[in-house]
Amino acid sequence: MDRSLSKGEMENLLSRALTQWEKEYLGRGSVLVKSDILRNMVIVLLKGILTPAEKELAKTKEGLLSIKKIRADLVESGREQLGELIEDITGEKVVNFYTDISTHTGERIMVFVLEDSLEKRWS
Repeated sequence: MDRSLSKGEMENLLSRALTQWEKEYLGRGSVLVKSDILRNMVIVLLKGILTPAEKELAKTKEGLLSIKKIRADLVESGREQLGELIEDITGEKVVNFYTDISTHTGERIMVFVLEDSLEKRWS
């Protein structure tokens, strides 16, 4: 972790690293990834994550639930890698991870809760 990074530079680095992780681990990346650091959390919004087939499948309740389950399982299976990626960039251990997907908007939110606050570095 480079302590000379500004908050914006670290957020940008996190976004780029998560995009790369998605491409390597899930086989495709999001259209847009935005990371924000707030106290001891890294909050990530990923847009454009659904494939055309998933968008079609999401038109039914069964399809919607299926997409949410499969996507949650896929991300959960890479949880350890995600934790290491965040720790490598921030220098803080990830103690909790939360995620959800909206099949209506094609967005995913990820929240990484860190052991200690990052914001105090820039205050």
